[in-house]
Amino acid sequence: MENNFVDYIKFFCRSGNGGKGVVHFRRDKLTAMGGPDGGDGGRGSHIVLRGNRQVWTLLHLKYRKHIHADDGDNGGKSNRTGASGHDIILEIPLGTVAKDAESGKILFEITEDGQKEILVKGGRGGMGNMNFATPTNQVPMHAQPGEPGEEGWKILELKILADVGLVGFPNAGKSTLLSKISAAKPEIASYAFTTIVPNLGIVGYHDNRSFVMADLPGIIEGAHLGKGLGHRFLRHIERNSMLLFMIPADSNSIKKEFEILLNELKEYNPDMLHKPRMLAITKCDMVDDELEKLLKKELPKKIPHIFISAHSGKNISVLKDEIWKMLNG
Repeated sequence: MENNFVDYIKFFCRSGNGGKGVVHFRRDKLTAMGGPDGGDGGRGSHIVLRGNRQVWTLLHLKYRKHIHADDGDNGGKSNRTGASGHDIILEIPLGTVAKDAESGKILFEITEDGQKEILVKGGRGGMGNMNFATPTNQVPMHAQPGEPGEEGWKILELKILADVGLVGFPNAGKSTLLSKISAAKPEIASYAFTTIVPNLGIVGYHDNRSFVMADLPGIIEGAHLGKGLGHRFLRHIERNSMLLFMIPADSNSIKKEFEILLNELKEYNPDMLHKPRMLAITKCDMVDDELEKLLKKELPKKIPHIFISAHSGKNISVLKDEIWKMLNG
């Protein structure tokens, strides 16, 4: 998965030039000096992005550093318009943001299956001399050249679309939880940064309903400055409908860890603090009622919490109920 997941690419795009309009006059065996009949040039090819729910990564575009589209054909005699260039359509995953590399400006976002947006627009074809005939100028001797296409460096960034984003320090139990309640099979081990790319899992619920959960790479303090995996994973959290903060029961301070996690999100993008959130205290298979009461005293206020264990199954069904309620308001 690590080698196959690509969520950022930068490449050079050049759309097609428009074809030239033509200067031509009708000539045939019955007409020695006919009127203007020069046709218009064809449109240059666009480079288009199209959302595809079956695509999960930008890997297929990783090695396409330059994408050049075809020019439109020139116009012809007998008012024939030149053929337009064939548009280049790039299939991309939902949640992709297109940016101009030079200015950093966001051009558009692809969030729906089948959504099409023009990344660079092909040049318009020039008009042939037939368009310039007037009562006072019945023999126009000029036509338009085609408009040039657009070119420039573009950036595509993928931000995972999921209902629930799992947020926590490395080794907080996020991958284990996802593996237990969905069919996803993320790598699981007892060392930090086992997860270095997002993993998605569909969590089944009652009556054939479901929601999508994303196991995101672990946060470290200073992530908003680019430390650790930094911005590479923080952008994925932006698109989640709700956040499930996960802190293990054996943490030195659950409250302090939560405050660090919250601050990293705030420093990266304050809007993420407006998302609904829940706190799961993980690895609670060895936590008895007495210890649970002690831990509750240090929990952050005004956030729903639940003690869970993916290993023993403790409160997992309750967690799914609470997530469903939060997602559906």
